[in-house]
Amino acid sequence: MNPIALEYFVKIAESGSISRTAIELGIDPSSMTRHIARLEADLKVRLFHRSGRGVMLTDAGTLLLTRAQAVSVALDQTRKLAVTLSDEGPSRLVIAAQPTLAQRSFAAVARTMRARFPDTRMHMVEALGHQLINWLVEGKIDVALLYVPSQTGVIEMDVLLQEPLYFVAPPDHVALGPTISVADALRKPLILPSTPHGLRELAESLAASCTMQLQIEVECDGSNAITKNLVQAGIGCTILPLATVTEEVEQGRLQAARLVSPVVTRDIAIATARNRPPVIGQWDILQSIRQVVVDQVTQGNWPGVVPHAAATLSS
Repeated sequence: MNPIALEYFVKIAESGSISRTAIELGIDPSSMTRHIARLEADLKVRLFHRSGRGVMLTDAGTLLLTRAQAVSVALDQTRKLAVTLSDEGPSRLVIAAQPTLAQRSFAAVARTMRARFPDTRMHMVEALGHQLINWLVEGKIDVALLYVPSQTGVIEMDVLLQEPLYFVAPPDHVALGPTISVADALRKPLILPSTPHGLRELAESLAASCTMQLQIEVECDGSNAITKNLVQAGIGCTILPLATVTEEVEQGRLQAARLVSPVVTRDIAIATARNRPPVIGQWDILQSIRQVVVDQVTQGNWPGVVPHAAATLSS
């Protein structure tokens, strides 16, 4: 049972609203809803009655509340003690991200972490999503910024941002408009990773929904820079976030059109491992990184990305 979920349970019970509690804590409501659903599954009871006006405790929820409040108080006291004892932060902190996320966030994250924890030795890593999940579980990294994977059972995750995807073509390709349908994009020869995760998995899913076969011209498991070079050379087209190709598009070295019919987006989250103890100061670290990442978007430094839209909730 996750004690953080108990804290969320207490705060929701006291406020009577999942969405209001999420806003007060600066957490995506859908993430908070998942925490409560997991807690209910662990306890095998329903804790809240949901209605259009908010939530009310069930009988089981009422019985749990007093015990959960005691846990919440103890956790808060423990955090305050940890801050008092370890205000300098961990001796070493490993932060990892997928390539585009690293490109857009690492400089600002490193600057903030160095200012907040000057005695902490920082290690920053770039890797693919499935590697980051494995490394979190193995304890090789402490925090990851990644695109939300299809399987999330082994990681604790808060969704921060939403990013639309773009069809990217060579400069001599027939001129693209601002958007292109998924079906039209998938008819083109594509350059995609071979790994069945991430963009390749997404492209395969889109093709299946359109009852089409992908036309893979080249499989590229290198960096985004290599993929972009292949596209610029006219070898094929690809699918990437706008932030990855903004400079090349502005310089006329690539073309990009947003995928529509349907609109294709990916969610960006901050993640830690469920099976490992938190690093010293983890709460403060996560809050700081979360704020830095959102600031990068609001300041216009992350083209195409928006703060994650709150999921439609019944409370």
